[in-house]
Amino acid sequence: MSTSKVSAARVAAPKGGGRRKLSLPVVLLIIAGALALVSLVRLISGADDVTSVGQVSGALELAVPIGLAGLGGLWAERAGVVNIGLEGMMILGTWFGAWAGFQWGPWVGVLFGIIGGALGGLLHAIITVTFGVNHIVSGVAINILAVGVTRYLSNFTFADEPGGSSKQSPRLEEIDKITIPGLSDWMQDLQQHHWFFVSDVAGIVGGLVTGLSWLTVVALLLIPVTWYVLWRTPFGLRLRSCGESPVAAETLGVNVYKYKYIAVTISGGLAGLGGAFLAIVATSIYQEGQTGGRGYIGLAAMIFGNWMPGGMALGAGLFGFTDSLKLRGGAENVHAMLLLLAILLVIVVFWQLYRKKYVSALISAVVSGLLFTWYGLVDQVPSQFVDAAPYVTTLLVLALSAQRLRMPKADGVPYRKGEGK
Repeated sequence: MSTSKVSAARVAAPKGGGRRKLSLPVVLLIIAGALALVSLVRLISGADDVTSVGQVSGALELAVPIGLAGLGGLWAERAGVVNIGLEGMMILGTWFGAWAGFQWGPWVGVLFGIIGGALGGLLHAIITVTFGVNHIVSGVAINILAVGVTRYLSNFTFADEPGGSSKQSPRLEEIDKITIPGLSDWMQDLQQHHWFFVSDVAGIVGGLVTGLSWLTVVALLLIPVTWYVLWRTPFGLRLRSCGESPVAAETLGVNVYKYKYIAVTISGGLAGLGGAFLAIVATSIYQEGQTGGRGYIGLAAMIFGNWMPGGMALGAGLFGFTDSLKLRGGAENVHAMLLLLAILLVIVVFWQLYRKKYVSALISAVVSGLLFTWYGLVDQVPSQFVDAAPYVTTLLVLALSAQRLRMPKADGVPYRKGEGK
């Protein structure tokens, strides 16, 4: 390996080693343990729909736009640009996707959704990279601008169409969905027996092979593609070096501005794809405000995943699953999740005691006791809490994982061309 590549690698992978990576068998064991705990909670609470085929299928559909927004945030922040504007780029994706989808079909709508989000990303890059405006200020401005622009454009496009108005589009053509015959029916039969662990595994597998949109398949493939491009190619190495130390990258001949522009534009395109997914696949219609803060939740999923594609995907899946609980037997399912959270906090108590963090252990024990009490005193949680569950989960996950995160060193740090010379 050349000296320049070794130096760039040192920039992209800072010293210190960090946490030891978990091996695949350990990861699989953790997943199996978590699934066994969910299955136990399902049996105790009687909320059999928690891991049903329909529940898992709905969770996947809700997780995809969150995951795409999180993936977009990962691209931008790995290049050193904070992208709070993901929500606005998703909004642009929903409108452009619906407008083109209504005119020329769903796949053209997907393409225009990507373009709409990419335009938002390009604007963010111009403001932050070229003009050096604070990244948070720029992102918030784009979020506000996207709402106004789409509302203005809807008055000229959808308002005069049958079924459309200034706040929504007419119905859109759907993208084909696939179901694996035989396997899907078998998994549904196994799931309906409500056996411990076996039925839960069957429900998850069944949800992944039943009514799966082709766009969902594309979105899932983007996760390993992102990992490969950013961590296994020279292009990805240079891009990540811009997020770790742009000055050092510049001394090695990397055009920092170029890579930041590319990363933020791709970031917007991915967020726009998430918006197009919402309009074309999830609802088959554009509606004002339909993103519902998913851009922000995607950003939270990225942070939860420690700026890594795999962790981000797990975070998106968690938030998507929580969001889906309210759609199928919401009050009963969220009530069961109170028991799950209480048990998880008991595990946290023992872990904190092992690490001799007695204050944290005491706080976790008190909260766990309150949740056990709440679960025992009520049969169903209030509907207001059901609606708020995805957002409460976002806050809890970020609060619990905040101390174990490591963002790119130069993320959000102002950079001017020529500093490395």
